[in-house]
Amino acid sequence: VQLQASGGGLVQAGGSLRLSCAASGRTWGSYVMGWFRQAPGKEREFVAAIKWRGGSTYYAHSVKSRFTISKDNAQNTVYLQMSDLEPEDTAVYYCAAGYGVIQSEIRLIRAYDYWGQGTQVTVSS
Repeated sequence: VQLQASGGGLVQAGGSLRLSCAASGRTWGSYVMGWFRQAPGKEREFVAAIKWRGGSTYYAHSVKSRFTISKDNAQNTVYLQMSDLEPEDTAVYYCAAGYGVIQSEIRLIRAYDYWGQGTQVTVSS
């Protein structure tokens, strides 16, 4: 199983980035795909998630109006479109996959079985 995250970089406040997470090694239909982030000195936190089957989406309150999670079934890839970025969004962003994650646990790190390597997002003020 491999989750390959990419698309991070340096952007000015107010700018946009799109992260990608290419997933391989599983049939992903029963999985929830999530994005988490970890800023320096802080704990890893939930950002967004999408159910592979059905496409229901979930967001952290802090990003709900600015970020959009989506998927491409044919490419087995999940995206995180980030707009109106703020310096507070600076972090390493990780994609993750969890088998059969129930809705009440979608925001929990422990619900996810596989993790990508992370991609750095830096937002300058």
